[in-house]
Amino acid sequence: MAASFATLHHVLFLVWFLPIAFSLSFFFFKAESISNVSCNEKDKQALLTLKRGLTDQEHVLSSWSDHKDCCIWDRVFCDMKIGRVSELHLNNSRLGGEISGSLLQLEHLNYLDLRGNDFNHTPIPTFLGSMGNLTHLDISDTFSGLIPHQLGNLSRLRYLSFGLNYGLYVDNLRWMSGLSAIQILDLNAADLHREVDWLQIMSKFPSLSELYLFDCQLDSLNPSLGFVNFTSLRVLELSKNHFNHEIPNWFSNLSTSLLELRLYNNSLKGNIPPSIFNLEKLEYLDLGINSLNGPIPSSFGNLSRMRTLYLDQNQLNGTIPKSLGLLSKLETLFLGKNSLTGTIDERHFGKLSKLKNLYMSETPLFFNVNPNWVPPFQLSSASMGSIKIGPNFPSWLQSQKSLSLLDMSMSGILGKAPGWFWNWTSNITFINLSNNHIECDVSDIFLGSTVQVLNIANNSFYGPISSFLCQKKIRKNKLKVLDASNNLLSGELSHCWKYWQSLIHLNLGSNNLVGGIPYSMGALVNLQSLRLQKNSICGDIPSSLKKCSNLRLIDTGDNHLSIIPLWIGEMTNLLVLRLRSSEFKGYIPQQICQLSSLRVLDLANNSLSGSIPNCLKNISAMAFPDSYDISFFSMSFQYLYINEYYVENVQLVPKGKEMQYKENLKLVRLIDLSSNKLSGSIPVEISDLSELRFLNLSRNHLIGKIPEKIGSMKELESVDLSRNHLSSEIPPSMSNLTFLSLLDLSYNNLSGRIPSSTQLQSFDALRYIGNPQLCGDPLPKSCTIEEQSLNKSPIGNVEDDSENSNFYIGMGVGFATGFWAICGALFFNRTWRHAYFRSADEIKDWIYVTTMIKMNLLEKLRVCLSK
Repeated sequence: MAASFATLHHVLFLVWFLPIAFSLSFFFFKAESISNVSCNEKDKQALLTLKRGLTDQEHVLSSWSDHKDCCIWDRVFCDMKIGRVSELHLNNSRLGGEISGSLLQLEHLNYLDLRGNDFNHTPIPTFLGSMGNLTHLDISDTFSGLIPHQLGNLSRLRYLSFGLNYGLYVDNLRWMSGLSAIQILDLNAADLHREVDWLQIMSKFPSLSELYLFDCQLDSLNPSLGFVNFTSLRVLELSKNHFNHEIPNWFSNLSTSLLELRLYNNSLKGNIPPSIFNLEKLEYLDLGINSLNGPIPSSFGNLSRMRTLYLDQNQLNGTIPKSLGLLSKLETLFLGKNSLTGTIDERHFGKLSKLKNLYMSETPLFFNVNPNWVPPFQLSSASMGSIKIGPNFPSWLQSQKSLSLLDMSMSGILGKAPGWFWNWTSNITFINLSNNHIECDVSDIFLGSTVQVLNIANNSFYGPISSFLCQKKIRKNKLKVLDASNNLLSGELSHCWKYWQSLIHLNLGSNNLVGGIPYSMGALVNLQSLRLQKNSICGDIPSSLKKCSNLRLIDTGDNHLSIIPLWIGEMTNLLVLRLRSSEFKGYIPQQICQLSSLRVLDLANNSLSGSIPNCLKNISAMAFPDSYDISFFSMSFQYLYINEYYVENVQLVPKGKEMQYKENLKLVRLIDLSSNKLSGSIPVEISDLSELRFLNLSRNHLIGKIPEKIGSMKELESVDLSRNHLSSEIPPSMSNLTFLSLLDLSYNNLSGRIPSSTQLQSFDALRYIGNPQLCGDPLPKSCTIEEQSLNKSPIGNVEDDSENSNFYIGMGVGFATGFWAICGALFFNRTWRHAYFRSADEIKDWIYVTTMIKMNLLEKLRVCLSK
């Protein structure tokens, strides 16, 4: 299936206007003997002072010596006519420390590049605003804090970049009025939301040609404005903001100058307006990842200079207009992830001779071209997953000699792969043919040296796996992803793994593989995910896998294995361990608690015995919120090539039903030890796993109490403790589990009243049955007076012993006082005494029952206090 293009065209802003060629010319042609003029001594001392305040990990300033002419120092450039420093190129040097105000002594400095250093997120030095000769200032990805207003004094500045300083913000932008010469302005990722008049302010610069405001937390394009005076604007980047309204009509004012317009991921809605088609010089348009609806206007055919067009991931419907085939300069066309329907044929590509990148995936289209069609283009990437291409293999692919990416997953292709196909793929890098009905003997597969991703999952590939892995003609492969799951592969895993050392993701699950896991798999030192689930593999998990120290995911479930190895605790990068239904015996090793990053522990449906390790609280990923960027977890289970992702998927049973997790796997924290032979009590330490969402200990031989502090696990969505031998009351703290959507405590020996809470009473009575001494809603059995008293703590609280003892002592004193007050009155008043004894028989049982309840409670209190 084709994946989102977000990572490609959503970061293209990183490579736009950077003046690399301009600056490189100085680096490559710097000479020591251009002129006899020496560096000015004042400038030299200013630079040496600057150096003393900096930390220089890469030693890029090692040539800055008092014994050399500063005009020949690295990254320093002089005006050789007067011997004064004019440019400092200190970008991407890993410099730290403090920038000295000695820079102010460089009176002729006009070019200062500090981007990509590490000044520990300190504020931008305000003295930079006094360097009046600057025409180029780049401080991107370096500082944080408030952008100083003093920078508005730089009236000669033509280039100003703050880009990718995610800690920068402005309180207003009125200070910018002094930047009268500005031509290129980059504020990418700076927080501008406090300035509501940003558009009016920035449209007043007569020379502004490029404006970059990516991810600036802007919330309005002021669609009510009729006119915006960007007279010279060529590039406008406004992506990843929060506009949430229609595209304004004032864009038509930019028809004489605008070449690039980037508006992706802005929550824009409504139809694509006619104002867009007035931009007759437009070469680059990105409207992807919005909520635009309606059909694609046929007027796009009028934008004859268009080279790049992104309309993907919207709500566009209707058919694709054939006028798109008139865009003779078009190189990139992205229409995927929309609701477009109908047929695509040769006429849609009539004049697209320069087309290189085509993305149409996840759109209900029918690609219906003549079998003898020869396209006018030579594609580099073709993403056509989930659109109907079959039943025949598309023969037009043979003409594509430059293709590096092919996605034809879920395309309805039937029958045998044609003989020419595998030879044709010898120069391709990414191949996704998954979820079709393709038949092929794996011994016929030929992989060229360029192939990095081969996804043939969910097809009818057959033959011994060794005939593919061990063939000599592909031993020099560079394959990083191999997914051949859900096919008809057979035989034993080969011993040829030394030829596959580039592998990062390996999935051979759901085949007919037999034999053991070979020791030679330890050669896969780059492996991050290993999936061999649902085969007939037997024996031990070899210790050689310890060499695969990058493993994040191991799934050997549904096989015939022996014991969980003790060395598993050494796999400290593991995030997912799925060993369910594999006939494991023996104990759960304590070493499993060393897997501090583990988020999924699935050992269900085995024959494991012994107790649950009481050290599970050491799995910190389940006990504490994320201590690292969640993107690290996501990147561990996916592989990106150009605009396509390969994403791992794992089958889990979080709520009693098997579900497939892919991108959402990062949200899962699960322990499933169900259907084993575990004994002993549930360790109280399990309550420390406050980030756990799914807990299943059902169908074991567990005894004792449910941990009293289970209510502290407030992220729990599912708890299944059914079919054990648990006893005592349900802890009142369980009422705190407000996210519970599944609870099963059935068939245990629980007693007392079910604690009252909105959550616990919302479950069906079947979730509590099989506990004869349990009572209260939702069970049909009402609680007796004794059972009601056993569980009368306030909802969600467990009272401490001192509060309980004060309560019962006070109750005893009150009982004695009341008793003697009544008996004294009866002794002195004969009428009262006769009336009392006449009713004594009627209430003696009540007194007996009440007294026994109080005595039982006092006895429990005594035992508790004695402990």
